[in-house]
Amino acid sequence: MTIGPVGSGYYNAYMTGAVSMPTTGVSSSGSVEESKPIVNPGESTEVQPGRKSSPAECKTCAERKYQDGSDEMVSYKGATHISAGSSVAKVRAHEQEHVMNAYSKAAKAGGKVLQASVQIKMAICPECGRAYSAGGTTTTKISYPDDRYSQNRKSAESMVTAGANFDKAV
Repeated sequence: MTIGPVGSGYYNAYMTGAVSMPTTGVSSSGSVEESKPIVNPGESTEVQPGRKSSPAECKTCAERKYQDGSDEMVSYKGATHISAGSSVAKVRAHEQEHVMNAYSKAAKAGGKVLQASVQIKMAICPECGRAYSAGGTTTTKISYPDDRYSQNRKSAESMVTAGANFDKAV
């Protein structure tokens, strides 16, 4: 039960209105420079040292998509773009869907959820240096009531193991 980024396929930012026209500026030498187009509106346009672009101009962040790899019916079955700023909250909410499914599954079969944990994986974008959720994993353990088959197995195992251990007091 995991969700994580999928390959960086083409993200049609023009259709979603997430792209603006390139901006121009004047350099210290007086020449006119053209910067990269803004693909992540509302983000900082400052390029951090050692990075290729600013968060506002980062194509990697604009093209990052998430998809669930589990066989449960939950969100993100198709590759979906999530912004870096909201990725942690959305991935956490998605993983909570898996936890709720475990409780529903246990309740239907008379079982009990023994353990449910969620792990959110974080990463840093190599292009702009912004932190984002790189996915999540949900782990659950459910105990179901014994049925007649497991009772038969236990009694058969007890016959085989009877007398297998011998402790002699001296």
